[in-house]
Amino acid sequence: MSNDEIQIIGKKVKDMYGTPVGKVVGTISDIDGSIQTVGVDCGADGLRQIQFEQLVVQTDVVIFIPKWRLDSQRLLREKGLTLRRLKALIDLVSENDDMKESAEMLHEKYKSKLSILDETENKINAQLDARTAELDEQIKSVKMLIFDAKMQYKSNEISESTFESVKTQTSDLIEHITHEQAEISNVQRRLQDLSVEVQITEAPRQQLQEEAISYLGTQSESEVQTKLPEVPEQAPEIPIQQHTQPISAPIITPVQQVSSSHDAISTNEKKTEESDWLSRMEAQ
Repeated sequence: MSNDEIQIIGKKVKDMYGTPVGKVVGTISDIDGSIQTVGVDCGADGLRQIQFEQLVVQTDVVIFIPKWRLDSQRLLREKGLTLRRLKALIDLVSENDDMKESAEMLHEKYKSKLSILDETENKINAQLDARTAELDEQIKSVKMLIFDAKMQYKSNEISESTFESVKTQTSDLIEHITHEQAEISNVQRRLQDLSVEVQITEAPRQQLQEEAISYLGTQSESEVQTKLPEVPEQAPEIPIQQHTQPISAPIITPVQQVSSSHDAISTNEKKTEESDWLSRMEAQ
C-alpha cells in the first residue's frame, strides 16, 4: 500500500461546494502502483467508485470535483489554445504570403481539431443541462422543506427554535446548490464566447474567398469586353415562315423610292429651266 493510499483512507469526502459526500474506505491501484479509483462510502447511496483525478487530498478532508467540471475545463483549455494558434497562423500568412502553402496543412489540422472539440462540447453541454435540471429539482425540494417547517411553526406543531434550525441547515444547502449553478452558467457562457471566436476566426478566410471570387468574376467580364471588338458576335438568323409575309428588313420602301424619284425629277426640271433661261439671256 502506497503512502497516498495510507493518507487518503478513512478521510471524509466533501464536494468542492462543501456538501458532504461520504468517507474513503479503500482504493484500486494500477500495476505500477498508481491509484485509479477511490471507494467512497456514500451511506444510503452505497459504495461509489470515484476516479482519483476527481479528488484533491488535503490534511483533514478529501475534496471531490464533479466530472463535468474537469471535462469542461479541459475543453476550454484545448479550444482556447487551438483558436489562438489559428489566429497566429492567419496573422503569419497575412504578413508573409509565401507561407500560404505551408500554412494550409496546419489550418486544416486545426479546423479538424475544432470539429472534434465541437462534438465534445455538445456532450458536455448535455451534461451541464442535465446537472442544471437536477439542481433545480433540489432547490424545489429544499424550498418545500422550508415552507412545510414554516407551516408547522405557524400551526404550533414545532417551536420557533426548531424552525430556525431548519432554515439554518437548509440555507447552507441552498448556498452550495446556488454556487454550483452559478459555476455551470459561467462555464456555458465561456463556451459560447469561444464559439463566437470560432466564427470571427473563420470570417476573414471566407471574406478573402469571396473577394477572390468577385475579383475573378470582374476580370472575366473585362476580358470578354476586351475581346468583343476582335471577335464580333454573329447576328442571329431570323427564321422565315412559309406562306407569310417576310419580316421587313431595313430597306427603302416604295414610298421612299417615289419620294426620292420625285426629288430627282424636281431637281432635273429646275436645272432645265435654268438652262433655258440662260439660253434666252445669251440670245438677247
